[in-house]
Amino acid sequence: MRKHNFNAGPAALPLSALEQAQAQLVDFQGMGMSIMEASHRSSEYEAVHNHAQELLRELMGIPDGYRILFLQGGASLQFAMVPMNFLGKDQVACYVQTGNWSNKALKEAKLLGETKIVASSDARPRRAPDVANISLPNNAAYVHTTSNETIEGLRLNQFPETGDVPLVCDMSSDILSRPVEVSRFGLIYAGAQKNLGPSGVTVVIIREDLLAKVPATLPSMLRYDVHVKANSLYNTPPTFGVYLTGLVLEWVKEQGGLHGIYEMNALKAKLVYDVIDESQGFYEGLVVPEDRSLMNITFGLQSEELEALFLKESKAQGFVGLKGHREMGHFRASAYNAVPVASCKALADFMKDFQRRNG
Repeated sequence: MRKHNFNAGPAALPLSALEQAQAQLVDFQGMGMSIMEASHRSSEYEAVHNHAQELLRELMGIPDGYRILFLQGGASLQFAMVPMNFLGKDQVACYVQTGNWSNKALKEAKLLGETKIVASSDARPRRAPDVANISLPNNAAYVHTTSNETIEGLRLNQFPETGDVPLVCDMSSDILSRPVEVSRFGLIYAGAQKNLGPSGVTVVIIREDLLAKVPATLPSMLRYDVHVKANSLYNTPPTFGVYLTGLVLEWVKEQGGLHGIYEMNALKAKLVYDVIDESQGFYEGLVVPEDRSLMNITFGLQSEELEALFLKESKAQGFVGLKGHREMGHFRASAYNAVPVASCKALADFMKDFQRRNG
């Protein structure tokens, strides 16, 4: 019996995608070998690679003039690659500070040049900063945002208007969960292990005109233009991860694309948030309602004793991954795309029963 998987990442994958990968594991399309055994220069892998790119372009409505990369190193490497490639001499890297992951991106940029926080919020309960009227310096290189803070459970509902300054976004934990207007962004990046596929793949969507900014003095593996020119095949890519990402993208398309996925995610989150809001303080939401994440539902209870009991009983009932991040504490239910509605319904029912017995 499969668990109710609320892990924050690596996270739940669609069962149908896993089963298809299982069926093709030792013999991919009559090759007599697994796709993970095939050369990344083979026509068979090239077809898999390009198909995944085409599906992502279709699902996200990525316009002409953008390139899609499959890289490695996770979002954490992108924290450094973005300023390495785009923070020029005498320029300032601007950051919207929303939580733990935006802080880590900012920390890496500080190692490479001048930075500025252009919007932030440290309110309790958590809320997203106001980005409607941010002021940018004349020498701004780019504006970096984080669309969803996995640890805090906070979603950025609007993105700043940045004019000619490229808007960069870390979408690791909510890419493909809702429609976005890609043309507003100069660069989008995301670790795959939450909504896109398995750990080990990093997706980068980059506007082609930005490639001219890349310094020729950077090592080749850290240059976006090198990877674009090679179609992400400058070195051996994570071939099986890209293959599985393609299967996940096919599943997203089957769910009605991003509009269908968004409706399902809103329903899943509402099931749990309603329990929190109707509990008369037994459960406490950690983010103001208007900025709550649909992907990472964070909440606490009234005492450490109750939280210990909740964690013990939830594990016994087959719920996995509910313990909050060590820097946030409390609880976090990560209801990514592939988490079934039934799992969120089961969690909501468990929470109601736990309150009835312990309230």
